[in-house]
Amino acid sequence: MERIFNELLFRPVKHFFRNSFEQISQINKKYATPSIKTGRAVKFSLLLLRLYLVLLLALLFYKFFTTVVK
Repeated sequence: MERIFNELLFRPVKHFFRNSFEQISQINKKYATPSIKTGRAVKFSLLLLRLYLVLLLALLFYKFFTTVVK
């Protein structure tokens, strides 16, 4: 009974997760180093986008906590 349960349930799930994580790690290794050069303007724009994201998150948390406190 245990063997059948193992064959039908655990082995396919284990195989699925092993393959999924293996593919993710291969993709991460492939794109670990950027293949294009970025200039100052691009780096500055990305910095501004990060700051904007942090500001939006701060506003979201502020609104959440002020709503919960009321």
